[in-house]
Amino acid sequence: MQDSSVKVFSGRGSEYLAKKIAKCYGKKLGKLEVNQFSDGEFQPVFQESIRGDYVFLVQSTHAPADNLMELLMMIDAARRASAGYITAVIPYYGYARQDRKDKPRVSIASKLVANLIAKSGANRIMTMDLHAPQIQGFFDIPVDHLDSSAIFIPYIENLNIENLIFAAPDVGSTKMVREVAKYFQVDMVICDKQRKRANEVAAMTVIGDVKGKNVVLIDDICDTAGTLCKAAAMLKEKGALSVRAFCTHPVLSGKAYENIENSDLEELVVCDTIPLKGKSSKLKTQSTADLFAVAIRNTFENKSISSLFIHSNNK
Repeated sequence: MQDSSVKVFSGRGSEYLAKKIAKCYGKKLGKLEVNQFSDGEFQPVFQESIRGDYVFLVQSTHAPADNLMELLMMIDAARRASAGYITAVIPYYGYARQDRKDKPRVSIASKLVANLIAKSGANRIMTMDLHAPQIQGFFDIPVDHLDSSAIFIPYIENLNIENLIFAAPDVGSTKMVREVAKYFQVDMVICDKQRKRANEVAAMTVIGDVKGKNVVLIDDICDTAGTLCKAAAMLKEKGALSVRAFCTHPVLSGKAYENIENSDLEELVVCDTIPLKGKSSKLKTQSTADLFAVAIRNTFENKSISSLFIHSNNK
């Protein structure tokens, strides 16, 4: 296999990240143009031959829904252009929070999206920190599920925090936080929340002791930042010396930036899987480009990607 057969393209929603991934890989971003009709309809067009090539299409499926539709059309266009192997690189897999029927008469949208991606012609999926790891089972094609701990753990190590303890902002993130806490060989606590409705926390309690500790919250998605900010305030009330948070996907909708700025958080560290729409002095971004570039190279060369994970038994 020749490295020249690897081509990286991007949809409009993730071009900022795709350029960095291509640069880290040592390639130029492939030429793709999106024609726009006056009524809003669009048409992705590859501006170079991809016949027989290993094509990596970078696009997160965050709002608006056009980002998902654009990805599906890119995959379909690549298939019809006789690409040899198509990998959909989806740094943020949207609709992942709708992964089950938690109430009557609702869609399991994450399964629906998985079906759409596979049916459009993708041979493989590459993504990071799915809201629930078992979503991988929704796909009938291989899934490379990257872990943000490879980015966050070195950052936390460089902080040299004393009296460190980790916290899960809700029960759903417990497994992710437990693995990182094991790596650092420290304890963890859980912030158990109850919701009245989506994006609104009704009540929260802390399970565990944080008095005299420097707390690190870890989660996969930060939407309105309501959960993180409420958790930070409660942890400080319980005697925590400081609270900082790490979130993979900065959805950051509504009053998120205002909430973060006015919160008890020392800082909120996020990845660049979704473009930021605002600013906060407490917000810091870490790039995923190098991690995805290495994963793309290993995938092309049929090498394992397990070396990209920092496991609890590696320390």
